[in-house]
This record gives sequence, C-alpha cells and structure tokens, in this order.
Amino acid sequence: MESKQRRTPPITDLLLRGLRIGASTIAIVELLRNDWLGGGLSSLAWLIFVQVERRRASVDQSDT
Repeated sequence: MESKQRRTPPITDLLLRGLRIGASTIAIVELLRNDWLGGGLSSLAWLIFVQVERRRASVDQSDT
C-alpha cells in the first residue's frame, strides 16, 4: 500500500490560519476605532488569506 503524503506540511496550514484570524481581528479593531485605512488594508489582507486557503484546499482535493 502506498500512503500519499500531503503536498503542504500541516505547520503551514496552522500558520496560514493564524494569519487569517489575526488579520480579521485587526481589521475589526481598526474599523471600530474609525481607522479606515488600517481597517481596509487589514480587510484586504484577510481576503487574500481566505483566497489562498481556498485555492490550497482545491489543489489538495484535486490531487487525491
């Protein structure tokens, strides 16, 4: 039997999830403080992290 290894190690998944959670938290805090530039940039970072996670998940599913 062959065991298929994941393409990405689990540590990168954890780091990416941490970055996504951190960016969303910072975005909410900055927007509540009426810092529109900081909140907007943090929201953009969060959106990019979400897209990267989705793309990595679709690549991992197509490999199986």
